[in-house]
Amino acid sequence: MSPPSVSLPYRASLFLLAHGRSGDKGDLVNIGVIARRADWYELLVRELTIERVARHLSPLGIGRVERFELANLGALNFLVHDALGGGGAVTLRLDAQGKTYANALFRMEIDLEEDRRHEVIEHWGGSIPAWLRLEPRTPGAEGAPGDSASRASDERKERR
Repeated sequence: MSPPSVSLPYRASLFLLAHGRSGDKGDLVNIGVIARRADWYELLVRELTIERVARHLSPLGIGRVERFELANLGALNFLVHDALGGGGAVTLRLDAQGKTYANALFRMEIDLEEDRRHEVIEHWGGSIPAWLRLEPRTPGAEGAPGDSASRASDERKERR
């Protein structure tokens, strides 16, 4: 008798499930992440842990990360400390107001069950934009689930 078939979870760009924006308060970056559908909020709570968000944003040279849950809005708010090289008026960073941090976070990949995959495809009108990822998770893949920072680092090394 063969073992029961188990569908692999999928990997999806966070942007497919949420939208938001970011900005600065001194040397802090504030990132708001809002579920595109109310029933996707719990998935965001599960997948966007402080540790995973900090690891994903670590190539940007950040300090500690705090997370605040806003269940009534279907949103999460992240405060990223020491993110702007001293703040808008004194930093030498190109993004002095932290406006690109939300976009950076939305590149994060999260795990998705089969039923959620179908919901995402339906939400996007039957087809996913080509520049976004929604694909089966590879068994034994390197790195933590949703950790695209290590892959990006490897890609930069290959280009050198």
